Amino acid sequence: MTATETFVAHRNLLFTVAYEMLGSAADAEDVLQETWLRWADVDLGEVRDERAYLVRITTRLALNRLRTMKRRKEAYVGPWLPEPLLTAPDVAEDVELAENVSMALMLVLETLAPTERAVFVLREVFEFGYDEIAAAVGKTPAAVRQIAHRARKHVDARRPRETVSARETRAVLESFQRALATRDFQGLLDVLAPDVVLLSDGGGLKQAALRPVAGADKVVRFMSGGISRTDAVLTSGLTVVNGNPGLVLHLDGELDGVMAVRLDDGRITGLYYVRNPEKLTRVESETPLTLR
Repeated sequence: MTATETFVAHRNLLFTVAYEMLGSAADAEDVLQETWLRWADVDLGEVRDERAYLVRITTRLALNRLRTMKRRKEAYVGPWLPEPLLTAPDVAEDVELAENVSMALMLVLETLAPTERAVFVLREVFEFGYDEIAAAVGKTPAAVRQIAHRARKHVDARRPRETVSARETRAVLESFQRALATRDFQGLLDVLAPDVVLLSDGGGLKQAALRPVAGADKVVRFMSGGISRTDAVLTSGLTVVNGNPGLVLHLDGELDGVMAVRLDDGRITGLYYVRNPEKLTRVESETPLTLR
């Protein structure tokens, strides 16, 4: 295959790697552009494993960008949430992929240091070998093993305790959706866990809570207050966000935001509402993701 054909064949994988590391589709696309420019200059006769070589380029570029994004996130107005992606319905049926690109796990990855995140993503999500990861992050295989162990322990302590099926998530979301549409605030309380946390991301461009809203009563009060302050008609539709059932919300027909959820023991423990219009460009058409 030519350099172009090889790059195109692995493009969805490279995008998924970059997105998992960055949480931003826009930045992931920039990394892919840079990857292509580097790849176009490579002597293919010197490359033994084209897939691993491309992932190595992508990882190094994503790591550099991740370090610069840290400053951007520190100056961000309110909570920073990953950019939601509209994904194909069959992604939700791929349990491994759906779990790894879920908003809940992406938020856990935000708590890792850049190199830890790269190692975790390549090892736990994409199942690369320690030698391949070492070449990508500029560490020895022994150091990568230690980093992987530390990162896995950190993530396991914070990720959802159980894998929730798409069917169960959809059923809970439908109950949430009905309660929201009818302003049935008791109905909302019924599907929310007592310790639920709501994160809303307006990026300073749309109104949103500047801090996490914790506790079912506070979350319902926050949501009911937001609904009562507007005369606009709020509608919501079920979709697939980051491989998992989610909601797209409209106010008077205009896109207002995307909501993803985290479920534990059949109730919602995390609500993630992205309103920042700069992060809503990927909910009009499906983004193909793959782990292989």
